[in-house]
Parts: sequence; structure tokens; C-alpha cells
Amino acid sequence: MNRNPSSRHPLQAHADSVRRTLMSAVLVAGVLGMPALAADKIEKPDLKFGFIKLTDMVPLAIAYEKRYFEDEGLYVTLEAQANWKVLLDRVISGELDGAHMLAGQPLGATIGYGTKADVITAFSMDLNGNGITVSNAVMAKLKEKLPRQADGKPVHPVKAEYLKPVVDAYRKEGKPFKMGMVFPVSTHNYELRYWLASGGMNPGYYAPLKGDTSGNISADVLLSVTPPPQMPATMEAGTIDGYCVGEPWNQQAVVKGIGAPVITDYEIWKNNPEKVFGVTAGWNDKYPNTHKAVVKALIRAAYWLDADNNKNRKEAARIISKSGYVGADFDVIDNSMTGTFEYEKGDVRPVPDFNVFFRYNATYPYYSDAIWYLTQMRRWGQIAEYKPDSWYKDIAKQVYRSDIYAAAAKELIAEGKMKASDFPDFAKESGFKPATNEFIDGVTYDGSKPNAYIDSLKIGLKGKDVVK
Repeated sequence: MNRNPSSRHPLQAHADSVRRTLMSAVLVAGVLGMPALAADKIEKPDLKFGFIKLTDMVPLAIAYEKRYFEDEGLYVTLEAQANWKVLLDRVISGELDGAHMLAGQPLGATIGYGTKADVITAFSMDLNGNGITVSNAVMAKLKEKLPRQADGKPVHPVKAEYLKPVVDAYRKEGKPFKMGMVFPVSTHNYELRYWLASGGMNPGYYAPLKGDTSGNISADVLLSVTPPPQMPATMEAGTIDGYCVGEPWNQQAVVKGIGAPVITDYEIWKNNPEKVFGVTAGWNDKYPNTHKAVVKALIRAAYWLDADNNKNRKEAARIISKSGYVGADFDVIDNSMTGTFEYEKGDVRPVPDFNVFFRYNATYPYYSDAIWYLTQMRRWGQIAEYKPDSWYKDIAKQVYRSDIYAAAAKELIAEGKMKASDFPDFAKESGFKPATNEFIDGVTYDGSKPNAYIDSLKIGLKGKDVVK
């Protein structure tokens, strides 16, 4: 059976051949009294990883296609999953060794929101990469009020305050305004909620202790889960009026002529963490060297993706346009992967950091990134009760395993595959990024003070509030 949806080569035979060669070398080394190859330390060489058909799964594809996995003695199968819940469940059950995950999934599982399980990440897969798209009908209403550039095109990013009158008009007509996002603990859910709240709209609360996980309590805009590849068709059918999703599904709406992106997540929170590579804590404990080897391969893939001012991005876009990976047209994927973004047909604008895979220390699992997601879970009621600052920090350190990342990076440096300057200074790294106000509403986020941050946000739970 072919181990990957790509048809690059008959990998099964190749993998078996490589494995036999490695094992022979290990045996010879042992006989001669020489140190054994590093490959003999890999506890589990045959691995299956899951992903969702999104552009930002690309580090996995590149680690496979460029044989970085094989360099580490790993023989990997990549397998597309139906949705985020199925993906997480299969990692927890052991059907998958690990997976491309939403940044909030390991956190949500660990704190018991949804399926309870100890899931960790030692690798951040990318920064940015999402957008918010609305239907043509909604965009037409927005254009009645949107400020214009000198060339007559709408000013971007579109602030949510311009959507509020549209939502209010729907309410007066007795119609709910509905938007899609990909999963309750997804970056998309929190980014969409953040954007709506910045414009004075309440995206609704969760009340898990009362059995209400809809997230629509007191909502001005009704949010619901839709798998990423189904977003355009769901909006075209009129089931939702807009959505927040990763690429290529915003650009697909433009290509199909059914909607227009209004803002990217880069403009909601500059250089926000997006996806991670997740495994269970038990899997890591059982296969620590294997996990470290996986992280090494993924770091090299991320570096390749951003190398020399993104010179490899077109090749990457062609690779993941194959049906076994993302399966969208090359031109659609290429739009955002190469640093541009099309807001409406012909309205193409530069967004050079729409996809970031390595620069800005994108691959490092920062505690402050984890804490931001936890603050949003608390803000909207998924964390039902007040938690002290120490709780947020403890959960972040339990789930975001910078120690594993650092060990992998140090090995790459020692092997001459990477330079120390490619990484943070691990001796000085605290895991907390400096405070930043680079959000759509200008509010400052300091990951070391989570409760103060939660209390500074105008809409949402504060202090010891609970949803009633």
C-alpha cells in the first residue's frame, strides 16, 4: 500500500530498502565496536499522521516529499481526515500517531472541554493563514458604508463596526445572522469572535456546566461548525452568511464568485499562532526519541518553506494542490502562499506574511500563545469559572512542550543542519513573547497577566462572572 497520497514514487519498497540498509549498518557498527547509528534509538519508525485539507498542513507534506522524515529514520504515512473531531479522536485512540491540529485542540482536550485527554504539542506549524469571508449579498450591504481608497476599492481590513448595522437590520427583519467556523476550540472561532466583539457585537457564550455547548447564548451573531472544505458551498446555499476559515477556502469563494474576504487573521492579531503538531502525552512518554525526530523533520520543512524570501512557495503550492493533500487548484493555493491575497476578483493586494512557517520563531511553542487561547476560552464561557493566573501558566507549560522543541533544535545545530541563529536563545527564552497591542482593537495582550487581559476586553466574561 502506498504510504502517502502523493504519487512521487513507490515509497513502500523504498522505505523497506532504506530500513534494511539502516539495520545492517547498525548491526555492523555493533560488531565493530563503533557507536550505533542514531536510527537505532527510534522507538517507532513506522508512523501515521493525520491532517485536514488546508494550506497550513504543508510542513507535513514537505517533510515527507523532501525526505526529512526519512533522514530521521521515520517512515510516515500522511492521511487526510474528515474533520477536526475525527482527527483528534483518532490521535487519542492511537489510530494516528500524531496530527496537524488547531492550536486550541491540545489545550481544550487537556482541560476537558469536549473529549478529555492529555495532548501536547512541541511544534507550532505556522502563523496567520486565516480569513473572514462574507457572501456577495452581505458585501453589497457593507459597500454602502465602507470607506474607499483613491482607486474606488474598499479600504481593508474591514472593521466589524461596519457589519453591525447589517446584523441589526437582519434582526429587525426577524432573521438570524449566521456565520461558520471550523471547531469550538479553533483559532477561527476565537478570531471570528474577537473581530465581531471589536465591532460591538456579542458572538455568544458557552455554558458547559449547564449542558449548553452551542456558544450562542445572548448572541448577536449565530456561529456554527462547518468543515473547512464545505464552507464555500454552505455559504452559496444560503445556510450561512459568512465564515472564518483557513486557506484555500477564502480564495475559493472569490474564484467561484460567491463571496468576498473582508479581513485576514494577520489583521486581527498580527502573527498569531495557527496550527500545531499534536500527540498524546502518553505517546510522547513511550516514544520520546521518535517524537524528537518528528520535530526535527518538521523544523527543517518549515525552514525550507520560508527560505530565501519564500522562493520555494510555488513548488510547495504545486505539491499540496495534489488531491491527496489539499486538492485545490494550484492558482487558488498559490494566491496566498506566495504573499498576495485576492479580496474580490481583480482586487489582489500584497500580504507578504499571510503564511509564515519559520521566520519570527514561528515554530517555537510559546506559552504566551497557549495562554491567549485559554483567555478566549474563559472569555466566552468554555472555561466556566474563574481561574488564577497561575492556572493558565501551568496548563500552558503542561501542553506546550518547549523542552522537546529545544532538544530537537539543538540536535539539528550539532548535526550542522541548522544554525544557532535560526532559533531563539534557549538559555534566555522564557516562553513569553513581549506584550503586544497589534490587534484589530488595539488592546494590549500580556501573556504573563491573563486575568488582567480578560478584564480589559469590553465584551465577554470577566473576573468571577459565570454564564446564567
